[in-house]
Amino acid sequence: MKTVEVPLGDRSYPIYIGQGLLDQGELLQRHVPGKRVLIVTNETVAPLYLERCRAALTSGGSGLQVEAVILPDGEQYKSLDVLQKVWDKALESRLDRNSTFIALGGGVIGDMTGFAAAAYQRGVHFIQVPTTVMAMVDSSVGGKTGVNHPLGKNMIGAFYQPKVVLVDVDTLNSLPDRELASGISEIIKYGLIRDPALFEWLEANMERLLARDAEAMSYAIERSCINKAEVVSADEREGGVRATLNLGHTFGHAMEASQGYGVWLHGEAVAAGTVMAADMSLRLGWIEPSVASRATDLLKRAKLPTEPPKGMTQDDFRSFMAVDKKVLDGDLRLILLRGPLGNCVFTGNYDPAALDATLDNAVLC
Repeated sequence: MKTVEVPLGDRSYPIYIGQGLLDQGELLQRHVPGKRVLIVTNETVAPLYLERCRAALTSGGSGLQVEAVILPDGEQYKSLDVLQKVWDKALESRLDRNSTFIALGGGVIGDMTGFAAAAYQRGVHFIQVPTTVMAMVDSSVGGKTGVNHPLGKNMIGAFYQPKVVLVDVDTLNSLPDRELASGISEIIKYGLIRDPALFEWLEANMERLLARDAEAMSYAIERSCINKAEVVSADEREGGVRATLNLGHTFGHAMEASQGYGVWLHGEAVAAGTVMAADMSLRLGWIEPSVASRATDLLKRAKLPTEPPKGMTQDDFRSFMAVDKKVLDGDLRLILLRGPLGNCVFTGNYDPAALDATLDNAVLC
């Protein structure tokens, strides 16, 4: 087992990464301060891992009382209406302020459970048990929680850190290929923005990841979590450097929203958005052509889309990008690549003609 620490002073917490961790009850039990637990999961994950998680929590005579609520599966259900079911269950079960909410599932479940925990009785304990690559390397770490609004993704939420993140790599064996690729897009992101050695490792080992090689997957997850932890500790509330983790997300969120949440997976939209960010960076003269081509080639090898959905227009992009969380005083700020591989900037200081050209090129693909 590997352990990565997220250093946030008295709110620091570990990320455990390894195989078979879901069956090691003490790893979860040591981070549950009270006696009441609510597991939040979805209809896909529950038949696979809910009872194993419950058994781990109650093993060894822990005395923990475990409730569960099962939500529908999919990005389209990441809403306040569905989130209400979590609070309903907590109130019906009379959970108190010393209770712990456990997110068992992918990024949607993690984001919703964290927000539910942040708001329930103004804050209860929270644990992440991610079961997708996307959640393991990105959304479960760092405390960004929330739900979508029809006008924008993740526009309603809170920063709320978990007590622990438990990554059992074996849960990826049940993950559909499309979800696997979606998560790999976020690993590629870390290589592009801050870890060129990881990017080069991915170029040499992509097929091992797609084959779910446990050793390769554990290494990629560990490196991603180390990168995420470093950024979160430096900028917990996304005032500056943390925003760079959103490479490709502004373009990608527009794709997700325009198609209807759930039609494109988050990582698929981020992949196509990353290609657009690289294209714009190249048009600005900020990167060499090889950086853009290597990024596109690696995303293609990961079996990810590198073009927006057919039929999107410039107006589609601009209308959704206008409500992006990175808009400040009416100015759209973007994460763009600049310099050699592994470097980027978060800026609103760019030639708008380059953005126009990138949008034109993307919608004409």
